[in-house]
Amino acid sequence: MSENVKPDLPKYDFKAIERRWQSFWSEEKLFHVDVADDRAPKYYCLMMFPYPSGSLHVGHGRNYIIGDAVARYKMMKGFNLLTPMGWDAFGLPAENAAIKEGIHPMKSTMANIAAIKKQLSRWGTGYDWAREIASCQPEYYRWTQWLFLKFFEKGLAYKKKAPVNWCPSCATVLANEQVVSGLCERCDTEVEQRDLEQWFFKITDYAQRLLDDLDTLDHWPERVKMMQRNWIGRSEGARIDFTLEATGETLPVFTTRPDTLYGVTFMVLAPEHPLIPSLVAGRPDEQDILSFVSELRNQSAIERTSDTSEKVGRFLGHFVLNPVNGERVPLWVANFALMEYGTGAVMSVPAHDQRDFMFAKKYDIPIKVVIQPEGEKLDPATMEQAYEEDGVQDNSGPFDGLPNRQAIPAITDHLARQGRGDFMVNFRLRDWLISRQRYWGAPIPIITCDQCGELPVPEQDLPVLLPLDVEFSHKGENPLARHGQFIQAVCPKCGGAARRETDTMDTFVCSSWYFLRFIDPHNDEAPFRSEAVNKWLPVDQYIGGVEHAILHLLYARFFTKVLYDLGLVNFTEPFRNLFTQGMICKKSFWCPSCKVHLDEDATADGRCNTCKSTVQVTLEKMSKSKGNVVAPDALIDRYGVDTQRLYTLFIGPPEKDAEWNDSAVLGAHRFLNKVWETVHIHLDWMLDTGKPEGGLENLPRAARDLYRKTHRTIRKVTEDMEGDFHFNTAISAVMELVNLIRSSDGSPSSPASERWVLKEAIENAVILLSPFVPHLSEELWRALGHDGSIFREQWPGYDEAATLAEEIEIPIQVNGKLRSRIVVSAEATDEEIRSLALADEKVVRHTEGKEIKRVILVPKRLVNVVVG
Repeated sequence: MSENVKPDLPKYDFKAIERRWQSFWSEEKLFHVDVADDRAPKYYCLMMFPYPSGSLHVGHGRNYIIGDAVARYKMMKGFNLLTPMGWDAFGLPAENAAIKEGIHPMKSTMANIAAIKKQLSRWGTGYDWAREIASCQPEYYRWTQWLFLKFFEKGLAYKKKAPVNWCPSCATVLANEQVVSGLCERCDTEVEQRDLEQWFFKITDYAQRLLDDLDTLDHWPERVKMMQRNWIGRSEGARIDFTLEATGETLPVFTTRPDTLYGVTFMVLAPEHPLIPSLVAGRPDEQDILSFVSELRNQSAIERTSDTSEKVGRFLGHFVLNPVNGERVPLWVANFALMEYGTGAVMSVPAHDQRDFMFAKKYDIPIKVVIQPEGEKLDPATMEQAYEEDGVQDNSGPFDGLPNRQAIPAITDHLARQGRGDFMVNFRLRDWLISRQRYWGAPIPIITCDQCGELPVPEQDLPVLLPLDVEFSHKGENPLARHGQFIQAVCPKCGGAARRETDTMDTFVCSSWYFLRFIDPHNDEAPFRSEAVNKWLPVDQYIGGVEHAILHLLYARFFTKVLYDLGLVNFTEPFRNLFTQGMICKKSFWCPSCKVHLDEDATADGRCNTCKSTVQVTLEKMSKSKGNVVAPDALIDRYGVDTQRLYTLFIGPPEKDAEWNDSAVLGAHRFLNKVWETVHIHLDWMLDTGKPEGGLENLPRAARDLYRKTHRTIRKVTEDMEGDFHFNTAISAVMELVNLIRSSDGSPSSPASERWVLKEAIENAVILLSPFVPHLSEELWRALGHDGSIFREQWPGYDEAATLAEEIEIPIQVNGKLRSRIVVSAEATDEEIRSLALADEKVVRHTEGKEIKRVILVPKRLVNVVVG
């Protein structure tokens, strides 16, 4: 077919087409699902709970476009499809905007939701909007509070004193994400550490189950599971009980190296250790030490544990006693000990730990070798670094001469029999701190009475409403703490005056169960009906960014296991399949002289248009602050949303980061125009076609090739959609099919059977493209004479025989003379053909005893063996 387009072809008016079909899908409720319908197998396709932070850019679109492509494909595969959408609507950004700009969080959040819904609609993404939820609405957070009470009843929610980030200038507590390089993100004041009463969920009770069940998640990315394993951080070792000399109090440590116990020459406490204030109380240097401890606490965990950072400490004037030999061990506080690991106390063995070695050298602390390399004798006086390898016990009492790996269980067992230690498993995971001293979050449903203590709000009194009539202070103080009407409460036990908890819950709590509420979003008697969620869960396909690989996914898994233990669900993992898409990146232009990020058009020849300085160009995640955002609306207005969708899916493997290239978008648009033209050119003669009689053998070679290409393309796209979502290779396969269609010599005078092959190829090309470019596909499907939505059609199957490679016959020459012929697959490689030719019986007979000098291979046509 000529590439010249007939002048009378209708124009590809993408704007009108997209408006028409988006209205059609809405009116027809294409994505509405009846969860009680059992006539088809269920498929729950879910995109991660988005935060309504404002307008979206094309980088955000990758997640939603991927999810929509999967959902549409599954709809055509005959599933009863559930694909809902909602909003993780609480959180700091909205509250910060209220403080800075005077906009109430509810107002700004709902405005953002409306804007994002409009953008999602323009992208052509389909959701069952009848199931929409927002975590900031009382009908949702009522059940978040109800779940908190269930955790509280089960002993999984508790309050204790814990360190927090405190900004003295703003006079408020900051979440970790509000601390940037140790400074408050709002005022650049250095952040301090303070101890406040905080609420926790006891996730550590589930650490082993969370770890073990990762092995059941066969359809999760391995890197995500590894990140969770590392975060949970299981390590096997021993608890060893040292004794505080002054009081006889037990001071336990956790170690994976009990074989080094005889080499302990000092002990270190973490700056956060609760014992420190009492140890130095009343001493002349008390304030000096406490001031030093405060400085250590304000160092980041990364800074404190880095191999390159300076290790500093202070002797606390106390000794502990080693349980195996009674030696007096000086007790220090140092920055390299963390309260989050073990017990917050570290037995230090400088001869066999490099960090301890450096600290001992700096502070002139003795070094004692207790593990010797085979055949060597280490001298502490001449050691230049710690010996951390395996060896033989030395200076280790009754364990001398024992290989240190054997000494580990032997020494631990010895301690256990004496009641001075035991085998122990430690987890890096710590209990989940859910308290936020902020306003824009779900109130914690607890009432404090001076007489009765901390009591749960009765279930019938839920929800504890978040008051909307609050005043925001530029000091960042929690408005709830100053809202008298909210604070005042009646004790549910004694009826006396009481106080409401003014902390609100971490937004991760709201997003840890939302996937259950989608099944039953309007239930006002329970968070969900167990029967319904047990039918629809686990989620069949969960899609979202890898940045949520640890916390959100871990918390959702924890919630699910608790709900299982409460008898509310019959499954223990929430997401059967997980797909984490890569980020879309774009070049960022930074002028070091002007100290600003520039738009690409503000640079010329690599220089800033303003100051002519050389611009620094980096490839980074799209961000408004870096000036490298591509707004979807302008792109859609120019090329159409199907162009954006196609380019987004074609840009590269979806699990990997990809660079957005504005000029490459035009290529996607040209292809869609090509598809439009290809269909319309053939419309006037594809009717009255008949399937070929007698199979492919009766078709001309070109028609046979097109038939085979059609069915290989169906197989390829199906496999890519069923596998790892390789949309890019699926789209590439359809592009090849379209090119072959365009090169076909079809005409009204062609036999009906040949026209049938061409029509089948065209219709299947349109169907295969439909999950990726739904608007164009709907329009072309209607043009091809079909009624209703293309997404009500069945996904095509393929002719297995047609997908098999045809065999070809290749002549084999020896010194230019034909000696044999071999039959090989049309897809055989050159090396395979060469090997088969040399192994052929007739070729072997004509080359026997001769030197094979060369094998000349004309691909798929001829092999010539040159012999001496």
